[in-house]
Amino acid sequence: MEEKDLPKPVLAAIRSRAGGNARISRRNARVVIGNLLAFAVATLLEIAGCFAFWAWLRRGASPLVIALGVASLVGFAVVLTRVDAAFPGRAYAAYGGIYIAASLTWLWLVERQRPTFPDVVGAAIAVAGTLVIIGFARPR
Repeated sequence: MEEKDLPKPVLAAIRSRAGGNARISRRNARVVIGNLLAFAVATLLEIAGCFAFWAWLRRGASPLVIALGVASLVGFAVVLTRVDAAFPGRAYAAYGGIYIAASLTWLWLVERQRPTFPDVVGAAIAVAGTLVIIGFARPR
């Protein structure tokens, strides 16, 4: 695909980002890495919290598991608010890609079910979307 074939908004975004130097600033790199770390922690907490309810309702686990699940879900909400994003909707959208990949990791490591090729491809696409959202987001 040549530059002339790109949609105008995409071309404008690329040109405005390049500015003669396509390197990512150190601050922006720190923000992206910090956001990815927060997303990873939030994902673990959310999946563990939801799994606690699943274990209780579907597998007959002790109701005490629910207390751990609730604490985990509260932790998830707190961590997700620490993401450096101007709008919550953008943070949630970016988080979605990490959640998908982490859910498949949970499937593999905790539930001992190997993800399929389409699972992995879909997760890669979702993570790429996350990187676009947090890598190109600008405060308004």
